[in-house]
Amino acid sequence: MSDPLVWLPFDPADLGEGLPTNLRYEHVDPREQVPASVSEVAYFVAPYGMSPEVAEAVPQMSSLQVLQVLSAGVDNVRGVVPDGVTLCNGRGIHDTSTAELTLTLTLAAMNGVPAMVRDQQASRWTTPWRTALADRKVVLVGYGSIGSAIEARFAPFEVEVVRVARTARDTDAGHVHAFTELGDLVADADVVVLICPLTDETRGLVDADLLARMPDGALLVNMARGPVVDTSALVAELRSGRLRAAVDVLPEEPLPADSELWALENLLISPHVGGASTAMWPRAHRLVRSQLEKFAAGQPLDNVMDGAY
Repeated sequence: MSDPLVWLPFDPADLGEGLPTNLRYEHVDPREQVPASVSEVAYFVAPYGMSPEVAEAVPQMSSLQVLQVLSAGVDNVRGVVPDGVTLCNGRGIHDTSTAELTLTLTLAAMNGVPAMVRDQQASRWTTPWRTALADRKVVLVGYGSIGSAIEARFAPFEVEVVRVARTARDTDAGHVHAFTELGDLVADADVVVLICPLTDETRGLVDADLLARMPDGALLVNMARGPVVDTSALVAELRSGRLRAAVDVLPEEPLPADSELWALENLLISPHVGGASTAMWPRAHRLVRSQLEKFAAGQPLDNVMDGAY
């Protein structure tokens, strides 16, 4: 009987020397070609981003034991995971990249950087009074691996961070409030950062009522998933000029060129690049190597998605 086959979306050499010798490795991207060895794959590390071509290849993997994705969220993957196959997410891979972008978007939006860029393009010299991040209250909605990394980036800026997650709990960092408390917590928030997974519970979590509870001038930063926010309700608040927003995710991606969102001056858009930085691949390689070493040794894997995350 041959050793279990591993499909990797990158050269196995990227994982370093001394990989487990009781596994076989192939560098395969199903978006380009599905080799005949598809029926032998036991451990599949999917390319970053679950494209239709990748999803179509998974049912052909009749020997599949583990599907490892490189994204933190798995809402776009669960539907293609065969019964009996272990699904593992990329927890930890995107903490650094996403936390850096969250801080970047927050600082840019609060300091009026988009307006500065427009002024530069128009050769205008204006000197507005800016809003500092210091002394602000930041409500962080979602307190997993990325959420705690975001908090660490905010800490030097002299802010008050209020942590919120699905269930209340106490951690070494402090108390974490429950989603059920969110309405009261945002009432005096200067910044609300979303980094929760998309589930039935979080879909539409930020609706018209919650947005109405946020104070005038508050900033919403969505780093989670587009459907976590009621887009039409957010647009209404942005049009009124009452709130500001910075988003890395939207319900429709890529955003159509004729979307009204492009024209909203108090909305800063980044094109879903939270994990896409030079910090991603070293962390992805470390995680995959660790997982393969555990798999080869018959040890429990990390980041197993059991339906409750």
